[in-house]
Amino acid sequence: MATKTGKLAMLPYNKQGEIDYASLDFDPDVFERPPDHMEQELELFEIRNLLHVHVTESGSKSNIFMSSNTNVCYDRRDLNVRIAPDLYLAFGVDAAAIRPRRLYLPWEVGKPPDWALEVASRSTRRQDDERKPGIYAQIGVPEFWRFDPTGGRYYGAPLYGGRLADGEYRAIELTTEPDGILKGYSEVLQLSLCWDDGWPRFYNPATGTYLEDWRETLAARTAAEARANAAEAELRRLRENG
Repeated sequence: MATKTGKLAMLPYNKQGEIDYASLDFDPDVFERPPDHMEQELELFEIRNLLHVHVTESGSKSNIFMSSNTNVCYDRRDLNVRIAPDLYLAFGVDAAAIRPRRLYLPWEVGKPPDWALEVASRSTRRQDDERKPGIYAQIGVPEFWRFDPTGGRYYGAPLYGGRLADGEYRAIELTTEPDGILKGYSEVLQLSLCWDDGWPRFYNPATGTYLEDWRETLAARTAAEARANAAEAELRRLRENG
């Protein structure tokens, strides 16, 4: 993913007039949580944060847009025609211009999202399996993934990845490691999404390692920033007193 984040040119954002938010039949600022959101929130939180730290480490955040449970509209004539992935990413886009619009509008962004993920829950399993793949294919999302923490009780399989080809998703090959970890390689992320006894992980084939624990990474970064700030403050003090 380093090449995608660090070297990919940013598409210009083509704002096309003001949005009449009052005409929408939904509030774009409200996350419409299903009643059983607790079933998926820990795994989704883990995936989002692992990717957030990896994206931050790999390149500039300014040309990467990542969001969770916000609305992707796919009919420019009617912004009520929308879909809300559990998580989605777009590379080479103007993230700072997208967020104030409060909607992901592919015709303004310049492209659809590159990657979309659904995490299984009782109330969303049917639309994740039957409705959403067709919409993502229609929009032109190159990769669509499903992660089932239960091991397949909701989706029928622990993990599924689909790559768009000729207007439909073709299953990405999954492999099972000797330790039982199930992996599927994402060309978009240049990482393998893994199902490890119900828990999500990411494996980087380029380094032969799993992504580090995001909590430890953030803690180390915060400590390093604090040391740098303290050193800079001490240097200023010495210069002022010198």
